[in-house]
Parts: sequence; structure tokens; C-alpha cells
Amino acid sequence: MHNEPDSLQSKVALITGGARRIGAEIARCLHGQGMNIALHYRTSLDDARRVRDELNATRPASVQLFEADLRDPTAIKEMVASVTDTFMRMDVLVNNASSFFATPLDAIDDGAYQDLLDTNLKAPLFLAQAVAPQLRLAKGCIINIADIYGLKPLAAHVAYCASKAGLIMMTRSLALELAPDVRVNAIAPGAILWPETGSDDIERAAVLAKTPMGRAGEPADIAQTVLFLAREAHYVTGQVIKVDGGRAIG
Repeated sequence: MHNEPDSLQSKVALITGGARRIGAEIARCLHGQGMNIALHYRTSLDDARRVRDELNATRPASVQLFEADLRDPTAIKEMVASVTDTFMRMDVLVNNASSFFATPLDAIDDGAYQDLLDTNLKAPLFLAQAVAPQLRLAKGCIINIADIYGLKPLAAHVAYCASKAGLIMMTRSLALELAPDVRVNAIAPGAILWPETGSDDIERAAVLAKTPMGRAGEPADIAQTVLFLAREAHYVTGQVIKVDGGRAIG
């Protein structure tokens, strides 16, 4: 029976979209617990290098970079094979990479729909497929970064909301599919980091007015929840943890 957190020393985490924002904070958090990090990026090479160099300064060669367009299942297979060849194991997959932009019903087109669904839903599925053999061996886990908007809708974002709702159901389905060897859970952030475009002070104030805690969260709030699921949640699978300051109930 597990009563203490597992040691993560020398275990390996693949973090998608790990170069910036929440992904980079997750990398720092898991690395600080002794994990080796396979840091995925698509276009943010400079940011990825900065995170790699920062963390490797404390533990040389513990972070390696892997570029891939996750909308391409072949690229996913090749990246996972490269990660496995590099580190010789896999313990944790964090599906953090995501696309977010508005898709008003009267303006949505197939390209926008496909981008959101491919990045937010298709990629995590094929990543799970690719890493499953290694995770079964390691008795590891998958952690999907969903969104409270996968549980409650956001106006003018129908495709995004649908993609995150699908990711939540996929989490539950994969938990059933991969049990008992691999745990699969999701985190549904609320207002953690504001979008880099398309958000003004009035919109932000409106979001916070509906958040019982009255403030935005921090990337560390998500990273610490990832750490809990990876290290301590031995009997938790198929769950969605809301890290939203109470927004889902507000």
C-alpha cells in the first residue's frame, strides 16, 4: 500500500508544448523533483533552448529537446521513438500543447476547426498510443491539460470547447483502456495565464467576477497538480481535477 510519494528521481517525463508558459513551469517543477525531461516544441525553439539551458545548468544533459508537429501522427511516432532512444524509458506523458482561438459560428471554417481538433484532441490520442508500451512497463501515467471550457461553454469558441470536452472523455476512456498499468487523468485550468492576444481588461475583470477566489491562478498551481498526479495519486485514474479558483461553481 502506498503511503509516501514515489521518488521521481531519474524518471522521464515527455511534456508537449514545454517551451513556454504553463508547459515550461511543469518542466521546471518535475525537473526539480529529479526527473529527466523530454521537452517538445513545434516553433518555439529559442524558448525551448532557454528552458533546456536553465535546467541543464543544474543537472547536465537532463533535458533534451524534441521538435514535432503533433498534428501529424507519423511525426508523433518518430518523436516518441527518439525520446525512447535518448532516455531508454518513459514514465510520464503530459499532454500540454494546445491551440486556442475564437471560432464564431458564422465565421468558422474547416481549417480552423481542423487545427483545434488536431492539436487538442487528435494529438493526445496518438501520443497516448505511441507511449503506451513504455508507460505500461514503467507503471507510469498520462496527464492531459484540458480546460474548464471543456465542461462549460465559452461563447464564440465552439470548436475549442468541443476539442477540450473530447479530451476529457478521452481521458476517461484511456483510463479504462490502459488500466491497471497506466493511470490517466486530466487537469482543467481556469484563469491561469491570459491569452496572449484577444483579451482586454474588461474581459478579464468579467472572468474574475465569476471566479469565487477573485483572482487569477499561477502556472505553478497547474505544475503542482501535475506533480501530485505523477508522484502521489496512486489510486486516482479517469479523473478531472479543476484548478480554477472555483470558476466551475461560480
